[in-house]
Amino acid sequence: MRELYQIWRVCLYHYSRWRGNWRVILSFGLGGVISFLLTENVVRFSQEYGLTMQIFEPFIWVFGDGTSILLVALAIILLFGDMPFLDGSVPYYLIRIRMRVWVGGQMIYLITSSLLYTFFILVMTMVFCFQNAFVGNMWSPTAAKLAYSGLADDYFIPAQLKTFEMVRPVECMITIFVLMLLYILVAVFVMYLATLVKNQAAGIGAAFIFHLYGFLLNVDGLAQVFKLSREVTYRASIWCGWLSPLRQATFPSHDFGYDRLPTLGNTYTIFGGAILVMAILVLWRMKYYSFYFSGGTQE
Repeated sequence: MRELYQIWRVCLYHYSRWRGNWRVILSFGLGGVISFLLTENVVRFSQEYGLTMQIFEPFIWVFGDGTSILLVALAIILLFGDMPFLDGSVPYYLIRIRMRVWVGGQMIYLITSSLLYTFFILVMTMVFCFQNAFVGNMWSPTAAKLAYSGLADDYFIPAQLKTFEMVRPVECMITIFVLMLLYILVAVFVMYLATLVKNQAAGIGAAFIFHLYGFLLNVDGLAQVFKLSREVTYRASIWCGWLSPLRQATFPSHDFGYDRLPTLGNTYTIFGGAILVMAILVLWRMKYYSFYFSGGTQE
């Protein structure tokens, strides 16, 4: 019980560093701007056709696309760019608590702050559309028109019929929220582990490589580059669905009973397992991590 309290205190200490921190301001600011730019097309569509929308629909349509998830995930790199958060107070923590307690506090901070950031993105999409939205758990006329009319592409809205037909808005929003959060957490732990193994530059580089890997495993781009046939493109889409973490973070890229794509359960298991393995590796690596303090900075 005492160690749990100490872990929570370490987590709160990291939150205390948010006051006046330009990394935090810039990260959340960029996330808000990206949310506005992506949501604006959905709002404009509903206004031009004089239709209402369910309040979660902008979030569902916008972040049912891997590129949108990638953009907000890149913005959070700024928030954790100074990992492993070494400053002048860390030596005082390390002589009073165990290393595993300090690392545990950091990991709780990474998880909860990623949760807050993802929730902030959700709230921003709701704020931008609330004047023309309702709360009921049913698809709106805007959703029906986007799903069946084929106008989504004209407005650059990644709306898919599969999403509309498979689940109701609230359940869909929760699923997309969890998928986005898990994807962000995997990227953050990749960054954290690489930072401990090498340095901060390596951590940031590893995060960018992780995102780039998922982005490049795009079956549409591969089909155009390599002139793939329809059958080969279908097989490639299945392989990309399993191998690309960005596609696994995308709700429509899952098996709902008639594909061989990963199911939501598969994705939760893969992402959760990856986070658990990296958390264990972080704890192991910290036993051999060399701390260098000089005026509160790491060399």
